[in-house]
Amino acid sequence: MAASRAPVSAAAADGGIEENAMAILDSSGIKDSRDLHDDRAAFLDAVRSACLAGDNPSAPSWGILILRNSSSLELAVASFSLLLELGKQYPRTYLTNSGAHQVLVVVKESWLPFLLGNDTICTDIGGNARNSDHLFDPSRFSLLIENMVEPTDTTDANNEMKSIKNMMLFQYLVNTLEADFVLRHVAYKVTRLGDFQGISVKYASEGSRKLVFKSLVKNCIYLVLNHYHHEAEDAVEDSIPSEGHPAKSESDTNSSLNFSSFELGRTLESVQKLFVMVMNLDLIRKEADTLGLTSRADGFRNSIMEIFLDELTYNISYLSPFLLAFADWKWKLEIILQYFSKYCGKAAVRTRRSDNSQQDLTLESVLSFFLTTTSAKAMAKKMSSEVAQLLLAHAYQVCLSVQGDSRNTTATTEKIGASLQQISCSFISAFQNLQKINLNIQISPFEKEALFTAATLTRKLKNEER
Repeated sequence: MAASRAPVSAAAADGGIEENAMAILDSSGIKDSRDLHDDRAAFLDAVRSACLAGDNPSAPSWGILILRNSSSLELAVASFSLLLELGKQYPRTYLTNSGAHQVLVVVKESWLPFLLGNDTICTDIGGNARNSDHLFDPSRFSLLIENMVEPTDTTDANNEMKSIKNMMLFQYLVNTLEADFVLRHVAYKVTRLGDFQGISVKYASEGSRKLVFKSLVKNCIYLVLNHYHHEAEDAVEDSIPSEGHPAKSESDTNSSLNFSSFELGRTLESVQKLFVMVMNLDLIRKEADTLGLTSRADGFRNSIMEIFLDELTYNISYLSPFLLAFADWKWKLEIILQYFSKYCGKAAVRTRRSDNSQQDLTLESVLSFFLTTTSAKAMAKKMSSEVAQLLLAHAYQVCLSVQGDSRNTTATTEKIGASLQQISCSFISAFQNLQKINLNIQISPFEKEALFTAATLTRKLKNEER
């Protein structure tokens, strides 16, 4: 993963572009017009030519902040695409070979859309602070997510455009975080805790001190649920013109709504990327804490897993859509196992710098709690039979997905704890025992499909053994 070349240091792209950039972008008091649209389109072309094309392109020395102040979907998409290309061309972090190992290099001069540390003034355009309102500190990042959760009037073109731009902006910010985090995570795996402080400051301390982390995670969960309900409707309601709202053509309406639906799907992917980054960070923090390598200066917050479990436990209606929408098999299984662990006996007490004295649950051990009617009845007293069925069905789906995934990791296989045939047999037995203790229990189509697959695979695998 070493970079073929070090990124160009942040230098002025083109003097003419920088001198006129803010005049073009600052449209306060000016309504969208064809001239303004043309100016902005020309600006994008100029940035692309100076920073991405030509024989000697150079990195922009300030943020290309152009996902705002325009009702043009064309400009918003072009701006989003340009920002992603600039991020790939001029990464802030990259890996380079140093002897037998790869080391992380941070280009500190490169521009970021975030305010970090104690920075309150943006260094954009020669240190001028007037552009700092474009940057995102953790509080503003949280506010962006809150705005995305709010219902949008799809009959209002301006509201629809604002919603689309917010989604694209969120995707860009998460992509920026991911590009930095992934390489730091790789470097961490090589050096173990050598780069922990860099990750801690960027993703843990800042986030925990400047925003209510739980609120951010809850809003992200709502985004996941909104996407599920949007998909369940299977169609977007037709826009009905009302007084004061002139009708748009059917083709324009369908185009805008279809694009909004597409961006909603991509936003869901970004939400899950954010979830996975934070869960990986929590693992790093847990390991560092065990080894005594953290301090109060690193900050403290509840893990994202604890927030997931609280929300999904006290809002049972969230459980099914959340699991259906969550696509990362490794972490989906981990969420399910952690959910069961709340009801499978008390966790072992662990001091700060000691290892766990109790092994983590595996799917095999969870299924063992349902292998007899007596044990299944005991579990049903702690958690409803319906919830148990739902969780087991999703866990079995993970097993099938892992089995057919060439990227199957040892860690996930260990979390399953048994062969597919053994899991299939135990899964069927668990459902049978849950039905015995609750004759009126309903089985959803998803659960029926899982049972049918388990029965089919069990017969097939047993026949192959003969």
